Amino acid sequence: MNAYSEHYLDGAMDNLGEAFDYAADCCDIDLDLFLSMFIVSGFAARFEAGEPKVVAGISGTELAIEVLYESGMHLDFPPAKTEYSFSPEYWCGWILAYCQWKTARPFANIRRYMNMHDLLALYGPLHEAGEDRFMDAFYDRVRTADFPTRLQEQRKISGLTQRELADAAGVNLRTLQQYENRSKDINKAAGASLHNLARVLGVRMEDLLEY
Repeated sequence: MNAYSEHYLDGAMDNLGEAFDYAADCCDIDLDLFLSMFIVSGFAARFEAGEPKVVAGISGTELAIEVLYESGMHLDFPPAKTEYSFSPEYWCGWILAYCQWKTARPFANIRRYMNMHDLLALYGPLHEAGEDRFMDAFYDRVRTADFPTRLQEQRKISGLTQRELADAAGVNLRTLQQYENRSKDINKAAGASLHNLARVLGVRMEDLLEY
């Protein structure tokens, strides 16, 4: 579910585009470092929640300055540009805002699949294409992700084998394997199965879901 109305989406995309452009081009901050600051400072969570001030109440330049200030950069910030063109850095922030709104994923989760340098590499082939073309590329990354699922991570923390967990939770072994290799969507698992897996692993059901 989207955190804010589509009516505000264009403004949110422009603001985040301007924020990344200002951070990179005016302050010489690495794009991925700025994304880290955006997340750690708490502004990313406020943006995800659709907080009016962060999404549309201040300019992208003001947002970038607040993020940098909260991250410990207390300096005389360069003046804002009089006009922001559709630069590669601007596009990265612009399309990132769209991806977050479209998927309702936290920025930190999106970064798990695509960091800002990955986005920058897509500027050439995709910046003149529609947003759907970018989303296709993003979902391809999600489908081919080679890091473990949350279920697999929790199972390994518990020290259980796949068979031991399947037997203890009353879940078919093949089904468990499919959840772990993403060939079957755990988010669509039967409530009883998800509850039993979480109970055996000692976690909440939502701790096993994939964004």
